[in-house]
Amino acid sequence: MSRTPTAAAGPRTVRRSPAPSRVLAIGVRRGLRELHQLLRTPREAFTLFSTPALFIVLSAVMDGDIPGSSVPMADLMVAGGITTMVVQAGLLTLTQTLAVEREDGTLLRMRAVPQGMPAYLVAKTVVVTLTALGGAVMTLAAGVLVVGSSLPADPRHWLILLSVLTLGLLAVVPLGAVLGAILPNAREALGFLMIPLLALMVFSGIYFPITRLPSGVQDIVQAFPLKWTAQGVRAALLPDSALSAETAGGWELPKVYAINGAWAVMGFLLAPRVLHRMTRRASGNRLKRTEASS
Repeated sequence: MSRTPTAAAGPRTVRRSPAPSRVLAIGVRRGLRELHQLLRTPREAFTLFSTPALFIVLSAVMDGDIPGSSVPMADLMVAGGITTMVVQAGLLTLTQTLAVEREDGTLLRMRAVPQGMPAYLVAKTVVVTLTALGGAVMTLAAGVLVVGSSLPADPRHWLILLSVLTLGLLAVVPLGAVLGAILPNAREALGFLMIPLLALMVFSGIYFPITRLPSGVQDIVQAFPLKWTAQGVRAALLPDSALSAETAGGWELPKVYAINGAWAVMGFLLAPRVLHRMTRRASGNRLKRTEASS
């Protein structure tokens, strides 16, 4: 029994993923465009400038010294304001942004592009990094001019400040991306995240000495990057006489880098997978709704 010959298949087009360097370049360009648009939006620009102003006002009205030292509490509040810029940009703002862009279909479009999700995450990292570092610079400069707080004492302390802020951002950006992907919508994302995040910020010793908290609470917050980012910022800005308010009596910079680095690595491995899975589920739900309406 003879078989009918089948037509020869034409050449198959292989869809290659962009090289990692190209993905990085695409993400950086996209992030810079988003930042330019953000700064041209009055509401977003107001948020960026108002947070440093708030912490300078709080620092100006704060009295007293850090317990056990002659360092003003105002200096601690300025350091806390700088840390808050990292948390605000990397968790609050990013979580809301991803929740909105999940609803309007932006994430679905990114999924259709080869290596779209990694490039998307790079772009968000660029936006968050520049806005957070810009806010930190404004807070630091206003603290020096208005409150009389100190700048880093030498190039080593400047390097500590820059590296801690950068690594702190890399630690929280993937977490913000995951939360933005799994929370129901932008409004619920803010409501769900605000109270636990504020509690974590307070208990992490960002605004007052952590040694005033129960030892059990101190042990819990040590697992999160907020506590270590705040401690690294204080290590860069405050003199060693302020160590009386630190849990271990030292700045513990190796722990700052190790724990934040672990959060960053785990986050950037997990976040693209969560975003892919979320957009796959969202596209399936959208397809079902289309079929139901037809």
